Amino acid sequence: MRRLLYFLLAFGCLLLAVGCARMGSPDGGWYDDDPPVVLGSTPADKATGVKTKKINIYFDEYIKLADATQNVIVSPPQLEMPDIQAKGKKIVVELKDTLKPDMTYTIDFSDAISDNNEDNPLGNYTFTFSTGQQTDTLEVSGTVLSAENLDPVPSILVGLYEDLSDSAFRTKPLLRVARTDANGHFVIKGVAEGEYRIYALQDADGNYKFTQKSEMIAFSHEIYRPYVKPDMRQDTIWRDTLHIDSIARVHYMHYYPDDVVLTAFQEKQTDRYLLKTERKDADRINIFFSYGHEQLPIIRGLNFNSDDAFIVETNAKKDSITYWLRDTLLVNQDTLRMDLIYQMTDSLGMLVEHTDSAIEVLAKTPYEKRVKAQQKEYETWQKQQEKKRKREEPYDSIYPVKPLEPKYNVPQSMDPNRSISIEIPTPPAVLDTAGIHLYTKIDTLWYNASYELHQRDSLLRYYELLVDWKPGAEYSFEVDSAAIIDIYGKACKSYKQGIKVKALDDYATLFFDISGYTDSAAVVVQLLDKSDKPVAQSKMESDHTAPFYYVAPGIYYARAFVDGNGNGVWDTGDYDADEQAETVYYYSREIETKAKFDITLSWNLTQQPLNQQKPSALVKKKSDKKRQKRNRNADRAAKLGIQYIKK
Repeated sequence: MRRLLYFLLAFGCLLLAVGCARMGSPDGGWYDDDPPVVLGSTPADKATGVKTKKINIYFDEYIKLADATQNVIVSPPQLEMPDIQAKGKKIVVELKDTLKPDMTYTIDFSDAISDNNEDNPLGNYTFTFSTGQQTDTLEVSGTVLSAENLDPVPSILVGLYEDLSDSAFRTKPLLRVARTDANGHFVIKGVAEGEYRIYALQDADGNYKFTQKSEMIAFSHEIYRPYVKPDMRQDTIWRDTLHIDSIARVHYMHYYPDDVVLTAFQEKQTDRYLLKTERKDADRINIFFSYGHEQLPIIRGLNFNSDDAFIVETNAKKDSITYWLRDTLLVNQDTLRMDLIYQMTDSLGMLVEHTDSAIEVLAKTPYEKRVKAQQKEYETWQKQQEKKRKREEPYDSIYPVKPLEPKYNVPQSMDPNRSISIEIPTPPAVLDTAGIHLYTKIDTLWYNASYELHQRDSLLRYYELLVDWKPGAEYSFEVDSAAIIDIYGKACKSYKQGIKVKALDDYATLFFDISGYTDSAAVVVQLLDKSDKPVAQSKMESDHTAPFYYVAPGIYYARAFVDGNGNGVWDTGDYDADEQAETVYYYSREIETKAKFDITLSWNLTQQPLNQQKPSALVKKKSDKKRQKRNRNADRAAKLGIQYIKK
């Protein structure tokens, strides 16, 4: 008996020691992963005949509300911003607009509500009430994509109109609205039976209608008739993060349509106005407009003679114009005063002739400062030559004239489908093709090779040498000194660059066999790199194939667009002209090319819905900050080796 007592006493001490040893690193207990629970509201959720504009929603614990302005959507949309606040264990919503009769109101909180301590989100919570005798419960859902590249468009409003006329989008606020999430997905709730047209709007001025060209929009002529029917889905119940407990068949009400796809675009900014006039470099005046126009501005000099004073250079869009000063006397003049006459959009949206009078354009670096810099540079050169003379080294006695320094884009390893480009820093006065040479090596001898020299896209200072390169051959590109002379008399130095054209065995050939498209408009196919940028482009031929030659080995993707006007570039839409942006498609898989391989891929452009076409590796979207309900207790139970059943 005494031995038994000793044993029990020792065992008790051991348990106490173990317990004391574990007190230093407690487990921490079970987590509070439960979101706040709605206890009730005034008026009640889904109440009818509501007259009050103040809603109180009560919870079982203290709650907080994340960025109500951005996350909470009231429908029908409120022109005056409602006041939505979390106050202790309740949320108070005060609507400012007059309540509409016989209208269902929805306040969609998304995942903005969470408890105050653990930040457990309530999840997708929507409060509904009606000013009439019934609550409308239908829903319309879908996705908004960028028309240009099929990326999801986040945080854009999507809304319905009962008015089926085209003018409604311009003149009336949207009837019911929702906002897309990070995946471009939206759900419009509280919809009544009827016929609707659907629009998307990046509402810049908060009036819920399309009033500014800068607003991204999407529209569809399809008429939608929402409805609901019973359906069944399979829900997976997880025991923990790795193991499935069971799969349940759940009956639910399925709302249609649930597959609306809208492609959003921004219209061309045709409102034309002057952005700025500057003279960063003394030899040129730069003028920038919001939008280009074929009729270029006219400069009328006030303190200088502007007749034949400029060489005019524009970019391709003609919204940036450079006026190069021909005369060095004008270059040395610090201030040029002038009238600027140009086409500008007036308050009615019409282009009219406008004059900005007595504009002063100042050289960023004054003439005196430029002269001092040149003098300092000359003195530095003199000292260097004097040091060489004293050391009895070769030296110069005449200050060298700075040469013209064109940029030659001449790779040593040349693709057979590429060209040589020349960018001249200032407008050329002389471009002597007799001083520009291309030689090809045959056996051990060099022979003249033919080429064509063209201005690139009619730009003033950019030229291309188009050559019928022979794969595997060697070339030499050479420019004689003074072959290029600019308007200020600067001449280029001699230049020489050897070129080796890659062999055909270094490339793959890729063909797309296009189907699923019967329109007469042209289809342009672009080969893309991993950043979704085009590396090559091909027009679909009459046999519905789009060929790509000289494709370097690597991983590519492909995009196609319907080139309605045949200009070879993707064009945006125009709502007033009832023109959608040109339709874009993506080949849904990555493409691997290998040297010496010929690859033919079948591509049905319309086989998949647009929102399922773009490969996930190319999709650019904002991080989805949507908060999920946590289940940390299941992870804790797994570590402890026990089963956790959530009540």
